[in-house]
Amino acid sequence: QLQLAESGGGLVQPGGSLRLSCAASGSSFYSYSIGWFRQAPGKEREALSCIRIRDDSTYYADSVKGRSTISRDPAKTTVYLQMNSLEPEDTAAYYCAAVIGPCSSDYVRNWGQGTQVTVSS
Repeated sequence: QLQLAESGGGLVQPGGSLRLSCAASGSSFYSYSIGWFRQAPGKEREALSCIRIRDDSTYYADSVKGRSTISRDPAKTTVYLQMNSLEPEDTAAYYCAAVIGPCSSDYVRNWGQGTQVTVSS
């Protein structure tokens, strides 16, 4: 089972960028996909992007496609989500997760503790 720890959240101005990091530890890292999800107050948790570790295939939700990039450091068990052109609607708690299956909360095996992203001037 993987343990996950996010970092990189914070306050950013509209139009700005952030890079979130997800450090994974534990066994069977290459058996998983690592996904990024977010949850805004009063809304359901939303899948944003996933990367399948064994072949680096990726998925992006329409809400972040074209302005976000998921990647991983081959030398480490760390996955990144680079987000650009951030808007106030992107304000949410962001979570990384270990996923087996499609990029959906239904297939999450473990969650990280989350990191807050606030987009505001």
